[in-house]
Amino acid sequence: MQILFKILGAGLSVGAGFIGTKLVDVIWHKATGEAPPKSKDGLENTLRAALIFAIISGAVSTTIQVLTNRTTQQAIERFARTRGLT
Repeated sequence: MQILFKILGAGLSVGAGFIGTKLVDVIWHKATGEAPPKSKDGLENTLRAALIFAIISGAVSTTIQVLTNRTTQQAIERFARTRGLT
């Protein structure tokens, strides 16, 4: 059953990462009025804008990954505790 939780946790992490990426893109567009500097052809973007976007995107991605991993671990521990009660 723990394997199922790990697979579920990985799936949730990927899904949450996708949602987080889209959220950062939308917030960036609303805040700056420009598309996020992610494309290979984006030489019109300044290095400053690209670095700020990378830092924000990385911070959001790492936060989502840590929160998802912690939540998965808590679910595994809760399941292990309650499994013996039934």
